[in-house]
Amino acid sequence: MTTSTTSTAAPPTTGIINPHATGTSLANQVGLLARRSVRSSLSSPAGYMPGIVMPLILLTINSSGLSAATRIPGFPADRYLDFAIVITFMQSALFATSSAGLGLVRDIESGFLDRLALTPMRAGALVVAQISGAIAIALGASLVYISIMFITQVDFHTGPLGVLALLGLSMWTAFSFATIGAWIALRSGESEALQGIFPLLFATLFLSTTNMPRDLIQADWFRAITRVNPVSYMVDAMRSLIITGWDGRVLLEGAGVLLAVSLIGVAGCARSLRRRMAKA
Repeated sequence: MTTSTTSTAAPPTTGIINPHATGTSLANQVGLLARRSVRSSLSSPAGYMPGIVMPLILLTINSSGLSAATRIPGFPADRYLDFAIVITFMQSALFATSSAGLGLVRDIESGFLDRLALTPMRAGALVVAQISGAIAIALGASLVYISIMFITQVDFHTGPLGVLALLGLSMWTAFSFATIGAWIALRSGESEALQGIFPLLFATLFLSTTNMPRDLIQADWFRAITRVNPVSYMVDAMRSLIITGWDGRVLLEGAGVLLAVSLIGVAGCARSLRRRMAKA
């Protein structure tokens, strides 16, 4: 007489968690994967330190080399440091593009994204988690820059609320760029695409009003580029909180540009994710 035995296969896992044991709510999934993303980023200082240190180096160089610009009639600040400090927040946000994108590329190349299709985990949770990890690093960098602003006695014309508003705008900027990085990663699945787009994004920082107010730019072609460059409006919105005060028009323009970039990035992520998962 033969006794038959049946064995129950263990549920597939993602390699880091058992989704059957942890629940399948979207918030729970995002939380688990976001912690994974942050731990992965923080485990390698070479991955996040450039996003904190490089903006400070660039700020030091610009503040020293362009300090004479404060003597130009109509320049809006007494110290060039007060005018240029926003470059740290913008450059940190640009690094969020590669941080979120490279994290997704690693998951695509390793097959981790495809394995999620075999579990109750939603692929969209991974995208949100990678973006959240990039924003967390940008938040840490922004807090460092705000601390430096207090140490160097940068005068906030909008007071304590302006500090919070600046932090909020910097996080929104990091989010908008992180969605662009995630979109490129999902569409291409290759790190080379991100490495190719980052210099172009970095160029938009210098072809903006980062180093000089638009009204004081002498070259007509340069001034025209700053008018159509969305980075200029992000920079102007942050800067107004420091050296101008509560300028409703500038803040609304900056918020409008951030909203448009965010919607484009989110829509691109959703469309590219659907196509990639359909091929899985």
